[in-house]
Amino acid sequence: MTTFAHDLSAPEASTPAAQNLDFLHDLQNGLRARPKAVSPKHFYDPRGSALFDRICELPEYYPTRPERAILQEHAADMAQRMGARAELLEFGAGSLLKVRLLLQAMDSPLRYLPIDISSEHLQGAARRLRSDFPTLRVEPLAADYTRPWTLPPALAHSGRRIAFFPGSSLGNFSPEEARTFFSRCRQNLPGGALLLGVDLIKHPDVLHAAYNDAQGVTAAFNLNLLERANRELGASFRLQQFAHCAFYNAPLQRIEMHLMSTRRQSVHVGDAVFSFEEGETLHTENSHKFSIPSLQAVAIEAGLLAGPVWTDAQQWFGVLWFDIPL
Repeated sequence: MTTFAHDLSAPEASTPAAQNLDFLHDLQNGLRARPKAVSPKHFYDPRGSALFDRICELPEYYPTRPERAILQEHAADMAQRMGARAELLEFGAGSLLKVRLLLQAMDSPLRYLPIDISSEHLQGAARRLRSDFPTLRVEPLAADYTRPWTLPPALAHSGRRIAFFPGSSLGNFSPEEARTFFSRCRQNLPGGALLLGVDLIKHPDVLHAAYNDAQGVTAAFNLNLLERANRELGASFRLQQFAHCAFYNAPLQRIEMHLMSTRRQSVHVGDAVFSFEEGETLHTENSHKFSIPSLQAVAIEAGLLAGPVWTDAQQWFGVLWFDIPL
């Protein structure tokens, strides 16, 4: 099967119509699969993005705080490695909060390219960033970076191109998808670098609490996927008949999130009907937890060069630097 590079600069890269069609196909195919599963990228409609912002501030959800602390303490070192007049691109940019710590430390950054699948949320965040960094070229790209991609041409007289991928979103990828992501960085960022945030392996009790918060925000985030399907695709999910379920799968070193059917039922999605048995789940997300040596080995195999690693005092989170050869 031939695949074509996804031009992230193309205006049609992620239109609402294209997103809806992609969501419909993915959800129908996922509901036909055994076990049922759908990509977590479909969480991020405007409401899902807003819910995720709330998750990041929850007391149980630890990843945001150590990553932010790492960036605050070491942004100057990271910026020095980037060099002057760098172009910074960010995968899964979201609300553009963490990148501010890097931009403040960088030497005359030439352009910032935030990439996110949720166009409305991204455009609003980009407007706020422009007002705070008026001399910076901010060019948001609404696109799906989980597919093959290419970047718009570099600006004249620009420095290195640096990819920033924070928040441990790499953990949502399967091991094979992670290897593919590193390979695409190697192909599309020659002479550049990758700055990668990853969630490290830790006690299961900490992980369980992070994905089962007392306020139920993560549950609402998970269930919003079904609400989005009802709203955008005319599906017939009854949200009260599904329950949020998240647990740590220790052998596979990942949190799994599911939506469990609490009764036997049928659901319409598009022109198709799908049956759920009582207790059957729709697998909505994996969040892999990493050891630094094993992750570096995967990146090195894809042609990247391992550089410095910055961690918090508890070693719950890591930010890793990888140089990309010409």
